Amino acid sequence: MAYKLLSEPIRKYIRAQGWEALRPIQAAAIQKITSTDLNYILASKTASGKTEAAFLPILSSTNFNEKGVQVLYISPLIALINDQVNRVEDLCKNLEINVTKWHGEANRSLKKKLIKNPNGIVLITPESIEAMFVNAPYNITNLFGNLKFIIIDEIHSFLGVDRGLQLMSLLYRIQKEASQNIRVIGLSATIGDDNYIHAKKLTGNAPNTKVLLDRTKKPTIAKFKFYESTSKELPLDLLKDLYLETKENKALIFPNSRGRTEEVAVKLHRISDRLNGHKNYFSHHSSVDKEIRESVEFFAKNNIRNNFCISATSTLELGIDIGTVEKIIQIDSTHSVASLVQRIGRSGRKDGQKSMVCLYATDKWSLLQSLACWSLYQKDFLEPIHTALKAYDILLHQLLSIVKQYSGIEIKNLANLLSTNPVFESISTDEIEKLINYSIDEDYLEKIRSELILGLAGEKIVNSRDFYSVFNTEPDFKVIHSGRKVGQIPFSPQIKVNENLLLAAKIWKIKDIDFKGGIIEVIPAKDGKAPSFSGGAGGIHQEVRKEMLKILKSQADYEELNQECIDILSELRFEFKKFLIQNFDTDRPLIKKENQFVFYTFSGTKINRSLSFLLGVSGTDVILNDNNSSLEIHADSFSKVISEIKKNYNNVDLHLKEKLLENDNLLAFSKWGIYLPLDYKTEIVKERYFDFEGAINLIENLNIVEHKRAT
Repeated sequence: MAYKLLSEPIRKYIRAQGWEALRPIQAAAIQKITSTDLNYILASKTASGKTEAAFLPILSSTNFNEKGVQVLYISPLIALINDQVNRVEDLCKNLEINVTKWHGEANRSLKKKLIKNPNGIVLITPESIEAMFVNAPYNITNLFGNLKFIIIDEIHSFLGVDRGLQLMSLLYRIQKEASQNIRVIGLSATIGDDNYIHAKKLTGNAPNTKVLLDRTKKPTIAKFKFYESTSKELPLDLLKDLYLETKENKALIFPNSRGRTEEVAVKLHRISDRLNGHKNYFSHHSSVDKEIRESVEFFAKNNIRNNFCISATSTLELGIDIGTVEKIIQIDSTHSVASLVQRIGRSGRKDGQKSMVCLYATDKWSLLQSLACWSLYQKDFLEPIHTALKAYDILLHQLLSIVKQYSGIEIKNLANLLSTNPVFESISTDEIEKLINYSIDEDYLEKIRSELILGLAGEKIVNSRDFYSVFNTEPDFKVIHSGRKVGQIPFSPQIKVNENLLLAAKIWKIKDIDFKGGIIEVIPAKDGKAPSFSGGAGGIHQEVRKEMLKILKSQADYEELNQECIDILSELRFEFKKFLIQNFDTDRPLIKKENQFVFYTFSGTKINRSLSFLLGVSGTDVILNDNNSSLEIHADSFSKVISEIKKNYNNVDLHLKEKLLENDNLLAFSKWGIYLPLDYKTEIVKERYFDFEGAINLIENLNIVEHKRAT
């Protein structure tokens, strides 16, 4: 039935591909997209054909002879666009539909050609849309004024983050310039039942958006291994075992940092050389040069016979096609179940194949967290998403963007555009007007009669290339060898002449540094250190921590664990054996020493931060260890600790303002928050960095299970 709804050129494409049948998500999408005018979220496992599920009905039902771009495909990654463009062009080859990449690295002449004759399909990132609004707003109407469809790939990556709020605002602004309603189709492998409302909201029209869900789940074979690390580097025994685990496979390895990614790639390559193994060891992350990353992707995708091993960050967590991957390796726990789902989904992509994953841990708490994530993965749990309700920083960013777009705008029109934007529906008109007035006072805006233009300070902000994004990026030095770029790394004390470093799965010696030009000249070397990169692990959700506590207090056996893991888990369980936990929501362990308590919250990162902050503001000596979800508190009475937390919570706004006046470190998560008035800074820190309500809820319902330990 669904096949017959497609146009003949599309049916010809399907026959040429030799498909025996449409995938379930494809059949459902074809029927719904061609027969209704609704928006849809297409949710199904990795490699289930979601891209075709969106494009097949759209290509069949859209008149591409009409003037203007007809379909806008939005991706979170330039690399994903570069990967998908060939796939989309292949779909369009019998239809004579033009497909254009539009991002900072794309061909300029093809962009100019499209501007002269807008048509076909455009593949773009949110940042390139923002740049167009700011620098060439006439292109928005010219290109997208007659737009019919917007496809958002990997839509889950935009949910609950600033970038998603920016995208939602941009979609609203595009719709304002369009001549008719634009339908939105979102694609995702990882959302979770409780999070569909956020995906629907992102489309800009939640009531008009439906979810098509394929719950089919691939069987997964997992095993856990433990090698304790006593230094910053991975244990040699782990690396030797990892070599044996991957040498006969096409494998993806996910360490949790760029530096660790380089360490794994270089050291596995070295072991393989000594043992006359294959040489196909690569690293893949945002600091490796684009051409090198693309060559790695091409090799993996087009290589049939040779095994390979790619050590990667989340750059390969999303849907870039690298062909057959037989095994996934995770080194230390992912920060979320959602991330684990994405990574496991990269293997066993062919029908009938199982996903294979091996999870290494280098300390006992990482093992426990990894096991908790695996347990929740098996229960189909995904972390609930929180979307900021009062994103004043994104409001300021979009305010400046809109003023630049119109080269001046009436105050009432600006206020109206912002107040009707669904991103800011929870921000009152008075709050918007207050921010506009503050922007005038700070010279972000200049008022000329009833019209606003950018002020000098505002022009400096908006005219920076950094303005197009809402996520922080670190200033980098380009790493060059023989005139060819290897990648880029942030400055650190390690950047010295004759110092060695690891990058792009190779070892380099620094020969020269141009500090003014931001260039590091390197030559090949034999030994080196992984570069130092900023950024740490993401926050852990409280359900993961609660699952960790449940595992500690259960006697369940896990067949996935090797003997070392079993022994480590037994040791941890013995440590907590004396704590009688009956209610996993309220009962928490407390160890009492002389003038000191160790409080195991088994709660989320934001709640732990909140408790630590509420104690620290009154001078209590507190050490937060989010790795094991504990607070080491120096006090003579825990009841006084509880009272102090409650008292400081009553004045939390005042305490936050005092800290923000001292320095803006609490705002490091927000790229544009530093430009806000103090009370707005306070609100976004409360909402996005802390969870004071969750902390107080924990304290008010807390049942302490105490164990006294000798000092």
